[in-house]
Amino acid sequence: MIGRIAGTLLEKNPPSILVDANGVGYEIDVPMSTLYNLPSVGERVTLLTHLAVREDAHQLYGFGSAAERGAFRELIKISGVGARTALAVLSGLSVTELAQAISLQEGGRLTKIPGIGKKTAERLLLELKGKLGAALDAPSAGGAAASDAGTDVLRALLALGYSEREAALAVRQVPAGTGVSDGIRLALKSLAKG
Repeated sequence: MIGRIAGTLLEKNPPSILVDANGVGYEIDVPMSTLYNLPSVGERVTLLTHLAVREDAHQLYGFGSAAERGAFRELIKISGVGARTALAVLSGLSVTELAQAISLQEGGRLTKIPGIGKKTAERLLLELKGKLGAALDAPSAGGAAASDAGTDVLRALLALGYSEREAALAVRQVPAGTGVSDGIRLALKSLAKG
């Protein structure tokens, strides 16, 4: 299994890129979220990868974060969801947005993604429920402090016994950039009002 590629970025042909790793050129398909964060052609790049071996092809998929790769792996486990559909989902929503859509059971957010119909969205909501928590725990490529604080607030509310839906709704009421302790206090206030 090829788990990581580090080398020089040679080409960007969305959704594929070409990376030279010690003289070997690897064609790697990436979601748009990863593509937007890649360096310029000719610069060094490191990607986490997933190798899919099929009867007719060996396909390499690349991701800028462990959370993206984890979400991709959960998506392709679902019957009827292939690698292309999983890439489309991760191109349309960040891992955090996908996890929120799943916990809040918002199928409408999923059907906005090209290639995702109502039935597929319902299957994703059902089969991914409770499975993207590990993806949220993984460090992101940007390491955004605001989303980390939101994740910590969400975890705190879950530990206090609130449901995923209640906790996620409360976290959405907390202004961006709020610290963890203030975020918990504001989220609890909004839960008390509801």
